[in-house]
Amino acid sequence: MSRFVRVRWLCLSLTLFWSVAQADVRSVRVWQSPESTRLVFDLTAPVKHKIFPLSNPSRVVIDLTDARILQDVRKVDLDGTTIKRIRTGKRGKGGTRVVLDLNETLKPSSFALKPNDVYKSHRLVIDLKRMGTGQVVKPVKKIESRPTGKRNIIIAIDAGHGGEDPGATGPKKTREKHVVLAIAKELEKLFKKQPGFKPFMVRTGDYYIGLRDRTEKARAANADFFVSIHADAFKHPSAHGSSVYVLSDRGATSETARWLADKENKADLIGGVSLEDKDDDLKMTLLDLSMTYQRNSSKGAGSSILGYMGKISRLHKKRVEEAAFAVLKAPDMPALLVETGFISNPKEEKNLGSRRYQRKMAAAIFKGISDYFRAHPPEGTLLASRQSIKKSDTAYVVRNGDTLSDIAVRNGVKIRELRRVNQLNNDVIQVGQKLRIPKT
Repeated sequence: MSRFVRVRWLCLSLTLFWSVAQADVRSVRVWQSPESTRLVFDLTAPVKHKIFPLSNPSRVVIDLTDARILQDVRKVDLDGTTIKRIRTGKRGKGGTRVVLDLNETLKPSSFALKPNDVYKSHRLVIDLKRMGTGQVVKPVKKIESRPTGKRNIIIAIDAGHGGEDPGATGPKKTREKHVVLAIAKELEKLFKKQPGFKPFMVRTGDYYIGLRDRTEKARAANADFFVSIHADAFKHPSAHGSSVYVLSDRGATSETARWLADKENKADLIGGVSLEDKDDDLKMTLLDLSMTYQRNSSKGAGSSILGYMGKISRLHKKRVEEAAFAVLKAPDMPALLVETGFISNPKEEKNLGSRRYQRKMAAAIFKGISDYFRAHPPEGTLLASRQSIKKSDTAYVVRNGDTLSDIAVRNGVKIRELRRVNQLNNDVIQVGQKLRIPKT
């Protein structure tokens, strides 16, 4: 190799090294949640960094190696956040120091993210958590936390995605996180007006919450039911329709194993029974029974919701589907995931962005859940106390999309009992047909 070639090769290598090592911070974004503040640095390349807190006054320092900040950080919107001011300065050769002046003492942590379909750049994420809120506290659901009497049924309403995670995006740039939060807030209003119910909002603003944290928040609120609201998307814009999902049998099995392996869950109560003093076989049996009951309850409520959603939108699936969504994995709480439509479909994107349609969708979910709980009120609730003592059969008129098994699940009766009281030889039913529903 000639001297000229070696020099040229060395120059090229140094150029490549510099292009990899040098990182520009294109923009800085801030998200505030009740528990933490999240900063996101959009980068042209991965960056090495150090982060540490300082006190008197409270500050967090972020040292970026071989990096420049292109944005004027004085223009970053900090209103309503725990950050008072962002300052920057040079540090060493080619480095940058970022100082966050805080309104309170916060615990910093950080992690890097690679480019994906939504964000084309590298990102450095800084989380500033309030002291004592590094993790969602797992409640020990003691029996006395669910007192007998005339308590309200607590409905946990989870708006999917949020903050740095926008979810799906429609052709007109409508974002899933905004649509589902709007529907969730409409649903909250309906439950607030309804005697016997109390809504609990898992996400109240535009910020991200981890999937496990969502169900743990609901459990900490002693929720009787968990509904997660989403908007679907597909690569082909023709895909359309609403759908409802419950935890699959496979997902339930894996979750049972996870709970048995998790020491923090050992003392939890499942349906009022502590797992702490039970042997492994009995724990597995109790968890399997609990998961089966919750899934059946979820299917009942889901079928009820589908009946109402079918009146305002086309259904992608006419039956409650099953999937191993992490957000549905709570062994002591019925849970549903509602896909309100395909935001990737231009027509449905327009509907989902409409306040009028959002209210209609919220009303469908509300009616489905409230109808189910009126038929199956938890013990000790106001609805249970109002339920008639009379055990006579009730009448039901078959609607479009109904199946005999769905009707049986919704009403908590065995399908063979439904066949018996209606003198049916098979499961064939017709729209408009009147059925007797035996009281359980």
